[in-house]
Amino acid sequence: MSSSYDHHVTGRVRSDITITCIDISGRSHDIDTVFSYDEADPYAVTVTFLTHEGNLPWTFARDLLARGLNAPVGDGDVHVCPSVDERGHAVVIIELSSPDGHLVTESSSDAVNAFVQRTFDAVPAGEESQHLDIESMISQLLA
Repeated sequence: MSSSYDHHVTGRVRSDITITCIDISGRSHDIDTVFSYDEADPYAVTVTFLTHEGNLPWTFARDLLARGLNAPVGDGDVHVCPSVDERGHAVVIIELSSPDGHLVTESSSDAVNAFVQRTFDAVPAGEESQHLDIESMISQLLA
């Protein structure tokens, strides 16, 4: 559960964070991920799991991740809540569900909070709609 690489380009934020996945039997396994944000999709963040089988991205609301740092939130496929690990360190639990299965992850609160704060530096809360490319969205819908 560490953050090894943080990068901010105008409108884009990326953090390489090692998270812990907890399997059904309670065993934990570390996995590398990339948390990313792009002002082109200002309401969303993506967590990409880097696996031997390929990269597995999961995109969900930035607001959900931000609110989950302080209180349990989520409905449907993604749930986020603050917690404390067995060593007493603050962590964020992110639970993901799909028809293919259920995954519980644990990430350093400091690393996730730093990432979230950089996304708000790139696009402040309440200003997301100013970054939407409506013309492009309409073109995609009509194509």
